[in-house]
Amino acid sequence: MTDKVDGRLDLQGKRVLVVGLGVHGGGLGVTRFLVEQGAQVTVTDLKTADQLAPSLDALRGLPVRFVLGEHRLQDLEGIDLIIRNPAVPAESPYLAAARAAGIPVEMEMGLFFRLCPAPIVGVTGTKGKTTTAMLIGAILRQVDAATVVAGNLRVSALQLLPNIKTTTPVVLELSSWQLEGLEPHRLSPHVGVVTNISPDHLNRYVSFEAYVQAKATLLRWQRGNDVAILNRDDQTVAGLVGEGQGRVMWFSRRQPVDGVFLDGRQLVMNWRGRCVTICEHSDIRIVGLHNVENILAGCAAALAWGAPVDAIREGVRGFTGVEHRLEFVREVDGVRYYNDTAATAPAAAVAALQSLTGPIVLIAGGADKNLDFADLGRAIASRAKAVVLLEGTATDKLVAAIKLAGGAQIAGRYDDIQRAVERARALACEGDVVLLSPGCASFGLFANEFERGEKYKQAVLSLS
Repeated sequence: MTDKVDGRLDLQGKRVLVVGLGVHGGGLGVTRFLVEQGAQVTVTDLKTADQLAPSLDALRGLPVRFVLGEHRLQDLEGIDLIIRNPAVPAESPYLAAARAAGIPVEMEMGLFFRLCPAPIVGVTGTKGKTTTAMLIGAILRQVDAATVVAGNLRVSALQLLPNIKTTTPVVLELSSWQLEGLEPHRLSPHVGVVTNISPDHLNRYVSFEAYVQAKATLLRWQRGNDVAILNRDDQTVAGLVGEGQGRVMWFSRRQPVDGVFLDGRQLVMNWRGRCVTICEHSDIRIVGLHNVENILAGCAAALAWGAPVDAIREGVRGFTGVEHRLEFVREVDGVRYYNDTAATAPAAAVAALQSLTGPIVLIAGGADKNLDFADLGRAIASRAKAVVLLEGTATDKLVAAIKLAGGAQIAGRYDDIQRAVERARALACEGDVVLLSPGCASFGLFANEFERGEKYKQAVLSLS
């Protein structure tokens, strides 16, 4: 199955089963890639055709067989290869049956890393990985307009493979689930960035340490000519030193380091005997101390890749942020509305609360990932004048944490975001902020966090 022809995997005529189509686009890219390579493709997903309608529409006309609403053991018969979606747990009984039958199980990133002809910059972390990856891409486009940015961004890396040459800058955002696909092949990126690590996805991992080890895959198989970009201010990330053989470059907003750091009002590079000011703090156009860290991490990665300081400076100055991450939506009657739907863990919502000025009416709550809400409860008690809650399995835990911390006004629970926005507007005064930063996952009320953000923005834009 792993035979290569002209540097590519030979998939012609192979019978491949894609387990998990999903609605984020990754399954689409894998399926299209397999069809283009001449594979005979079957896609199976526990979701129904109605739930997967957008993905199915995007694949309309391709020679793909679908088995939806269930996984059937009979579909494993005669299969040469399985590609699992990152959302499908590695310990799935269906995948266990496939392995017992001797069928190799791969993931998109395992395939991509083996086929990509260019060195890869990989970014992971609990928070900030999207912003950091997008910033790195913006910087490297100053050097090469053909720069590829893909991965955990609803952009399939495999589909972009035909555009990649040996010199093409390649930047991937990598979730812990995607990194699982690299472990069997002992692969890590040439430049690996870890933004920060805090508890998340503990409904999927047996412990925080298991989650950390999944993140560490980014560095584990680096060699001596590779570079590990690590957050000196994050104790867990700093503890990853020695995880691989890559040379360590630090970033820090609190202290001088061998790497990139904030020195008063300047971003400074101190690397390989050079000490250079990259830009001024005032050049950063996105809010929040956590975003200063993301900028530092992105600058360090670009330096490690080989970008000149002038390109890094221009990239930072032109970067205006990423949709759904502390995204300013509009101002109505002197009230500013922000969309931070990507804050799906408590630590991310804490960072958002600490980033904005003025009294805050917070919209929070949602689905549980077995996380601790104590820190978020304290942040809400100190920063929010009121909280409008979204229904979900974690919302009772959040309420308890707010009350234990001394509490903000809890102004109702809603299963409709339009009503939640209208309630928040009624509570906000001129000079206030209405902030959607749920601190929880979205499933239950929404297909995903992006749908939650889109519906929030629609509700805000409908205010008159």
